Amino acid sequence: MKKFLFLIALFSAILFISCNNKAVKTFTNPIPVKFGDPFILYASDGKFYMYGTDESGLAGFKCHSSTDLTHWTDEGVAYKADTSSWGTDMFWAPEVYEKNGKYYMFYSSNWKENPNNEEEIFRIGVAASDKPTGPFTEMYDRPIFDPGYPIIDANLLFDKNGKTYLYYSRCCYKHPVESEISKKMKEEGKFQEIEESWVYGVEMKPDFSGIIGEPVCLLQPPYKIDDPQAEWESRSVLSGEINRRWTEGSFIFEYDGTYYMMYSGNYYKGEHYAVGYATSKNPLGPFVKADNNPVLEKNTPKGGIVTGTGHNMVLSLPNGQMYCVYHGRTKDSGDARVVFIDPMEITPDGKLIVHGPTTTPQPTPQLK
Repeated sequence: MKKFLFLIALFSAILFISCNNKAVKTFTNPIPVKFGDPFILYASDGKFYMYGTDESGLAGFKCHSSTDLTHWTDEGVAYKADTSSWGTDMFWAPEVYEKNGKYYMFYSSNWKENPNNEEEIFRIGVAASDKPTGPFTEMYDRPIFDPGYPIIDANLLFDKNGKTYLYYSRCCYKHPVESEISKKMKEEGKFQEIEESWVYGVEMKPDFSGIIGEPVCLLQPPYKIDDPQAEWESRSVLSGEINRRWTEGSFIFEYDGTYYMMYSGNYYKGEHYAVGYATSKNPLGPFVKADNNPVLEKNTPKGGIVTGTGHNMVLSLPNGQMYCVYHGRTKDSGDARVVFIDPMEITPDGKLIVHGPTTTPQPTPQLK
């Protein structure tokens, strides 16, 4: 009897140790994909597809796929421009959406219609494919629309009201703006003018062939130097790094009746690139910037190795978990941008929080 009880106790102990030592699956940022401006589509086939600005200068976009957000397979080139394309170079920030069994890629590029030889003549176009891996072919032989100034960073919202909205960033190029910050820089002899990029929104035609109505300016850098957002959104200017203030890389989503628009500020090539957000009750605003901005920024002041965190998107899983997908730079990556995936949440009082940037092992996302 004693022997029997001993065996039961021994078996229970082994089972307890085994359960407690069960390996927890993890992944570590940055993931092994060198993309800027990353975007992940969770497709109806149950797989994840990542697209981004290629670090090699490809006249188009590559695609990587995954079943678990941890292990990624290079699927090759999903879209590549040719001599008949409306775009010429600087292919940036692709986003792919699945609708009615087809896949639509929105992206920005310099337009070949450039009679004045402008340095920047970015516009936004759309290409379609029957598969998320491509090949994507242009739907039209032109950009979606021409606002008369360079634009980048397309982002779409298929709203519950049945309408589709396009969001984009007006480039800093030839867009000087007077503000208390620009006045301060001029008085200090650092910069004669400060150029700015602003985020706009507009309703889009259902076939993506154009827009409906006039674009509305939704976000821009603060005018007043004592604005709560001015310090973090002006770091690249106040540090003397560059004479531009960016508001770009917007991503909008709706949560419990509130529209959250995340955006990136500061020089996209610099260490101060960071993410904030604003909220509204309507898809075209007005938006109010959050008092807990920035929600994602470099961690080097705290002993970390990550800088230049920005141009994010939000990936929502079937179980309700939200992830912030963004690019950054580390000491190992140098100037090359690499991809990070970190958990984020909306607190009960409506605050958006990103738990990153991380470079230590994190639990593998649970898909169900």
